[in-house]
Amino acid sequence: MIAKTRLIEAIDHALSGKWRDAHEIVQQDEESELACWIHAVLHHQEGDLPNARYWYARCGRKLRKGISPENELREIRSALKG
Repeated sequence: MIAKTRLIEAIDHALSGKWRDAHEIVQQDEESELACWIHAVLHHQEGDLPNARYWYARCGRKLRKGISPENELREIRSALKG
């Protein structure tokens, strides 16, 4: 399981436009629900909606149309820190 600090780092990378760096981190743990959720949001952020839906399904979630990928990443970061 990937450490929460690494997941927060992935989120920070994604929010600063370093999508590839974020992706490399979350790919290290494709079984973790949180890593899969971040992975889904990264693909949403990239505009790859079919792949995003795949990763959302892997973590038991659905793509939400009423929230931007950036705000969803902030939501995940808050959950990780809280």
